[in-house]
Amino acid sequence: MWAGFVAFVLAMLALDLFVLGGRKAHRVSVREASGWVVAWMGLALAFGTLLWFYLDGTAGRATANGKAVEFLTGYLIEQTLSIDNMFIFVLIFRFFAVPPELQRRVLLYGVLGAIVMRAGLILGGVWLVSEFSWVLYLFGLFLVVTGIKMLVMADSQPDLARNPVLGWLRGHLRLTPAFHGEAFFVRLDGLRHATPMFLVLVMIEASDLVFAVDSIPAIFAVTTDPFIVFTSNIFAIMGLRALYFLLADMAERFHLLKYGLALVLVFIGGKMLAMPWFHMPVQWSLLVVGAVILTSVLLSLKRTERKPSRRAS
Repeated sequence: MWAGFVAFVLAMLALDLFVLGGRKAHRVSVREASGWVVAWMGLALAFGTLLWFYLDGTAGRATANGKAVEFLTGYLIEQTLSIDNMFIFVLIFRFFAVPPELQRRVLLYGVLGAIVMRAGLILGGVWLVSEFSWVLYLFGLFLVVTGIKMLVMADSQPDLARNPVLGWLRGHLRLTPAFHGEAFFVRLDGLRHATPMFLVLVMIEASDLVFAVDSIPAIFAVTTDPFIVFTSNIFAIMGLRALYFLLADMAERFHLLKYGLALVLVFIGGKMLAMPWFHMPVQWSLLVVGAVILTSVLLSLKRTERKPSRRAS
C-alpha cells in the first residue's frame, strides 16, 4: 500500500511536469484550476473508496468503515488547514511581484519539497506518539494556543520585508535584480547568481514547514495510523496548488475563513485534551469541522456582498 501510493504520487507529479505543461510557463486559467481541484477531490474520494474495499476484504467491515472515515476526516482537516497556506502564497507572490505565468512551476517544486518535509515530520510524530502517549496532550495544548493566537491576529498580515530567513538569504547570496523566467539560478559574468524566484521557493517551503507544524498534530486527534496520516496530508498538499489558482484572486472575499480555521484548531486541540474524559467519534469531528468551515465561507461571501451596497449608499 505504501509503495503503491508513493508510485501514484510520483506518477501524478511526472504527468503534471512532463505531459500537462508543467515545464512550460503559462498563466493558469480558472477553468484549468477548477478541473484540477475537481480531479484531486475526486481522486481523494476514489482513494478512500478503494481503501474501504481493500480493508473490507482483508480486515473486515468494521475496520474498513473506521479507516475510511478516518481518512475522509483527516483529508478534510488537512485540506481545510492548508487553505491558510493559500493566503500566505498570495502575500509571497505579491511581495515579489511574481508574474502569474511564472507561479505554476515554483508551486510544483514547492509541493515536492512539502512532501519530503511532511513525510519526515509525520514519521517523527508517529514515533513520538507511539513511544510517549502523553505527547498527544502537548499537541492538543499547542493547537489550542495556536488557534487562540490565530483568532487574535486574524486581521494582521506578516511583514515579509522583516522576515529573518529572507534577510539572511539577501545578505549571503548573489542575487539578480529581476526574474530570469522560471530559473532559480543563472550565470552572470562567470558567477552563479540566485534569482528572485529562488527566494520565492524558499519562502514557500518555509511557510509550508510552519503550517505543517500546525496541521500534522491536528490529524493525530483523528488517527495515529501513519498510512492514513500520510495519505490524507499528501492529497491535501497536491490539491492545494490548484485551489490557490482557483481562489487567489478572490482571497479577500474569504476573510472570515481565517476565523473558521482558528476555531477548527481550538476544537481539535480541545478534543485531544479531553480524551481522558470524553471520546468524540470521528464522524462527529467530521461534521463539526465541515460545519465550521462552511459557515465561515458563507458568512464571508455574505459580508463581501454587503460592501458594494454600503459604498453605493
